[in-house]
Amino acid sequence: MPFNDLRDFITECRKLGQVKDIEGADWDLEIGGLTEALVNAKPETHPLLLFDSVKGYPKGYRVASNIINNPKRTALALDMPLEATKVELVKHWKSKLQTYSPVPPREVSDGPISENVETGDKIDLLKFPTPRWHELDGGRYLGTACMVITKDPDEGWVNLGAYRVQVHDKNTLGLYISPGHHGGIMEKKFWSKGKSCPVAVTFGQEPAVWVASTYSVNYGVSEYDWAGWARGAPVDVISGPVTGLPIPATAEIVIEGEIPPPEKESMIEGPFGEWPGYYAHGAKKEPIIKVKSLMYRNDPIIAGSPPIKPPGFFAHGIPFGAAVLWDTLEKAGIQDVKGVWTYFCSTAGGGGLPFIVVSLKQRYPGHAKQALLVSSGARSGGYLGRFVIVVDEDIDPTNLPEVMWAVASRSDPSTSIDIIRDCWSTYLDPRIPPERKEKGDLTNSRALINACRPFDWIKDFPPVNAMSEEAKSRIITKYASLFAS
Repeated sequence: MPFNDLRDFITECRKLGQVKDIEGADWDLEIGGLTEALVNAKPETHPLLLFDSVKGYPKGYRVASNIINNPKRTALALDMPLEATKVELVKHWKSKLQTYSPVPPREVSDGPISENVETGDKIDLLKFPTPRWHELDGGRYLGTACMVITKDPDEGWVNLGAYRVQVHDKNTLGLYISPGHHGGIMEKKFWSKGKSCPVAVTFGQEPAVWVASTYSVNYGVSEYDWAGWARGAPVDVISGPVTGLPIPATAEIVIEGEIPPPEKESMIEGPFGEWPGYYAHGAKKEPIIKVKSLMYRNDPIIAGSPPIKPPGFFAHGIPFGAAVLWDTLEKAGIQDVKGVWTYFCSTAGGGGLPFIVVSLKQRYPGHAKQALLVSSGARSGGYLGRFVIVVDEDIDPTNLPEVMWAVASRSDPSTSIDIIRDCWSTYLDPRIPPERKEKGDLTNSRALINACRPFDWIKDFPPVNAMSEEAKSRIITKYASLFAS
């Protein structure tokens, strides 16, 4: 079922016992520290955190974190089975991708986002309890689960992107977009014409709409259309009073403004602890947003999704990139894929996948190598990759010890590993040397590991010394009392 807004989603999570209310936390590190600590303490069952009465701020100005970064809440947000396993959720989403049909947004005249509208000297972004999420962050980040809204000046389509946004002062924000992302392409088009890029940014929105902004859809496809399909209903939008950009009518906080060409105006942004688990980008001059309008609801909620050092999921409870890559493999003709999982990955559905595992049933010589090459080269698996591993169908790709057992016992280092170079990466990549980053050389290498049984003598490969599922099930059923909780 589509949720009307973030508040409706939190209400439903509360019914499932999935919300923890925290009063009086400090915006300086305590909100971020609790967000991280609870994910690490309870990787798959941690609650959504709702902070209120934040130190120094009035009650009602809230921060929500860990919104959909466990499997059950991800399933709830996207109307998937709540009790499905992780691989089942990835497979379910992969199947849903086959049904994609755009559902454009629906323009409405008004919405809750218009409850408070401020312009000019009345704008004050410092009124919100924006957290400093990590100890070495260079400032407070209002945008970690935000949506940056831009419009292509030549083609006219609207992009939603999840990029990081720092608060500089009461009406100035810092914006970082990694090279190659659609929002960055659009702003450069404006700058090439000597113009500032019109922009709107939401800082709290219905979760399915935010998921759309994290997704790696094709250039020219509006994430609003994708969100309407994903949630089963069009997204209600109003026309921004300053930019004319479509803004979710039920968003919590929205700014409108412009991004000047960076050679004219820029500020030091960062450092910020990013999704690979490092401060690899550092502090650099980056574009700014000059805020012209501020809209917010009564008792607004900042949506927070601060990157957490892997292996903790910080954005989604399942890696959507795994579903996108699975779909890509099948469309490329790679048959009998049994599962795909990604580790240490970014928010993007198909972006930032440094550790990919594909499970398949081998059908012919070279089958595993095809899966390795497609996974490493397609856009859905190509951004900041590092390792791609293909395993047999008896290996659960979500079980890292099983995967590494397959690598340790079925691969031969001299014949099972290929290295490819000059691949697409980013400033966020901690392994690119500083001197190469300074030159704009944002490429890296990939290791392709075939951890399948060698196909040419697969029938002679030693059998596994584990009991069959049939025998195990029979014995466990007979002695069920021994396994009772």
